[in-house]
Amino acid sequence: MISKNEIQKIYYLLRLGAAMCFIGHGAFGIITKPIWCNYFGVFGIGHDMAYRLMPVVGIFDILFGISMLIFPTRVITLWLIIWGLVTASLRPLSGESFAEFIERAGNFGVPVAFIILCGGFYKTKKSLTDKMKPPRKLNSETSKNLNSCLRITVFLLLLGHGWLNMIEKTGLMNQYKMLGFYQPASTAHFIGMFEILSAILILIFPYRPFILAIFIWKICSELFYPQYKLFEWIERGGSYAAIISLWYCLEWKVFQPIKKMYIS
Repeated sequence: MISKNEIQKIYYLLRLGAAMCFIGHGAFGIITKPIWCNYFGVFGIGHDMAYRLMPVVGIFDILFGISMLIFPTRVITLWLIIWGLVTASLRPLSGESFAEFIERAGNFGVPVAFIILCGGFYKTKKSLTDKMKPPRKLNSETSKNLNSCLRITVFLLLLGHGWLNMIEKTGLMNQYKMLGFYQPASTAHFIGMFEILSAILILIFPYRPFILAIFIWKICSELFYPQYKLFEWIERGGSYAAIISLWYCLEWKVFQPIKKMYIS
C-alpha cells in the first residue's frame, strides 16, 4: 500500500516531470532547433514559415509547463498528453526511427500517470478546471493502474533509448566520441543491450534497488549531450519522474525476511 507521504512525493514528482518536459521542449522552439523544420514539413509547412512558428510553439509549451508548476488542471494535463503524443509521433512520420517515438514515453506517460493518481480523467465539468490535488490515499485499483502506467512508461523509454543505441543514432555516436570512447559503435551496442534488458526486467519484475540504479544511470548519462546539454536534460524530466515515481510505488518485499531477522 502506498503511504500518504509517498503519494505526496509521487504527486510532486509527476507534476515537476511534466513541467520540465514541456519547458525544455519549449526552449527548443525559442532557440529554433533546425530539425524541427522536418516536423513542420509533415504538415506541408516550409522552412521559412517553420522558423516563424517555432518560437510561438515554444512559448505555448513553456506556458503550459509553468501552469503545471503553479496550477495543474485536468484540461492542461489532457492537452499535455495529446501534445506529447503528437510531437513524439512527428519523429517517425518525418522519417526518423519509431524508436524516437517510444523513447519519449515520459512526455505523455507522466501526464497520464498524474491524472490516474489524482482520480481519473473526468469527474465533473468543474473538475476539468479545478486544481488537481494529491489524494489522501489510493484504493487498490488506482494503485494498480498507477503502477502499470509507470512500468509501461519506463519500459518504453528504456526500450526506445536502447533501440537508438543499437541502430547507432548519430547524436549518440557523437556523445560517445566526445566522452573519449574509441569504438563508439561497440559502446552504443553494449549500452543498447543493457537498456533493452533493463526495460524487460522492469516490466516483468520491477526490483526496487535496480530501479534506483537505473534512475541514477539515466539522470547522469543524459548530462553529456554534445549540443543543447541543459535543454536536452530538462526536456527528459518526464523520464526521470517516471522512474523515481515507480520506485516510490513499490514495496521492499525482497527485504522483508532481512527486516524480520533484525526485528527478532
